Amino acid sequence: MNLEDVVVKRELKIVFMGTPEFSVPVLEGLIKNYKVRAIVTQPDRPIGRHGETSFSPVKKVGLENTILVLQPEKIKDNIEMITSLEPDLIITCAYGQILPKEILNCPRLGCINVHASLLPRLRGGAPIHRAIIEGHRKTGITIMHMGLGMDDGDIISQEEIEIDIMDTASTLHDKLSILGRDLLIKTLPSIIDGTSDRVKQDSSKVTFGLNIKREDERIHFSKTKREVYNLVRGLNSWPGSYCLYEGKILKVWECREGEIYSPQLFDGQITAIYEDGFGVKVSNGEIIFTSVQPEGKKKMSAVDFVNGITNKEEFIGKILD
Repeated sequence: MNLEDVVVKRELKIVFMGTPEFSVPVLEGLIKNYKVRAIVTQPDRPIGRHGETSFSPVKKVGLENTILVLQPEKIKDNIEMITSLEPDLIITCAYGQILPKEILNCPRLGCINVHASLLPRLRGGAPIHRAIIEGHRKTGITIMHMGLGMDDGDIISQEEIEIDIMDTASTLHDKLSILGRDLLIKTLPSIIDGTSDRVKQDSSKVTFGLNIKREDERIHFSKTKREVYNLVRGLNSWPGSYCLYEGKILKVWECREGEIYSPQLFDGQITAIYEDGFGVKVSNGEIIFTSVQPEGKKKMSAVDFVNGITNKEEFIGKILD
């Protein structure tokens, strides 16, 4: 690559579209290596009890680097806002809105997406959570051309990583965001010079990693201890799994698989108190909760939770729902 090629690439009109923390390393990698003409992110939202306005993590990076930040409420109603920028390339990463075909067809180099799974597996908005919940042993990043369907575009490049048995959605999120940054920067030169691969997805291998719903967060004690363990870590640190204790929500943030199997107990029945928490009967043994959050209170160790119970003998044998 000669100096002229570098100059041309740095002068490309690149528009980046993203919103959450996951997108930040990808955007920062782009800013370091290329000229980002504009950033498109979700509108500011009120958060907390006092309704204070919150900027998206991507907007914060844009402001820090004096880059134009656009925040259409509905991008389908603001197509000209994007097309008027005359981008050579649009790069999206967890933006949060579906792009209309007028925008997809606008850039001469196309619209490229950074997706946190090995497509065609786990199309959708929660591939990191779902990979852990479903017990996958590996996942990765896919750089892809965007199509009209959900994550159905042609694959340009992929890179996989192992999912450690101790990984949570939070730790895997951080690993994949860095991998996404690095793979995008490695892949962009071939996209720009037109030599990149373009591989159609195998429709027979499609699975979905759809957004987490409230009903997905509930622990079902009829499942195996590994399934419960995967659910808890797959929803840590957001939005968290939960069960009911004495009719109130008890969030579960951390747990481990136990050793005792008590077939005479009911699923969901508290089995014993341990040095690091308390056990609960599941279909093939017990799961031991080590970090919980009672309704209306802060996260605490399961030991502290148990210590706050007056009659510990009655606590053993109670049933969680």
